[in-house]
Amino acid sequence: MVVYVDVDDTLVRWVGTKRIPIPRVVGRVRQLHAEGATLYLWSTGGAEYAQSVANDLGIKDCFIGFLPKPTLIIDDQAVQDWNNCQHERPI
Repeated sequence: MVVYVDVDDTLVRWVGTKRIPIPRVVGRVRQLHAEGATLYLWSTGGAEYAQSVANDLGIKDCFIGFLPKPTLIIDDQAVQDWNNCQHERPI
């Protein structure tokens, strides 16, 4: 299983200038990693930001890569038509 995880409002929330982890999602990341999933963390804030958040949360080693979130996907299928692609809401 290959999993892409978003940062803001998925892995963490912001209250003013305070970043608050979402424990359910952090736990899910750890669970998926333990089950052998290949995990990537991405964010519109960029790859370095995503890696920094993962490091701060102590889950950096769960991910094999950190990416900026795409603004364009070129594919013969729309994302919603991808076979076996599931969407899991953070809350």
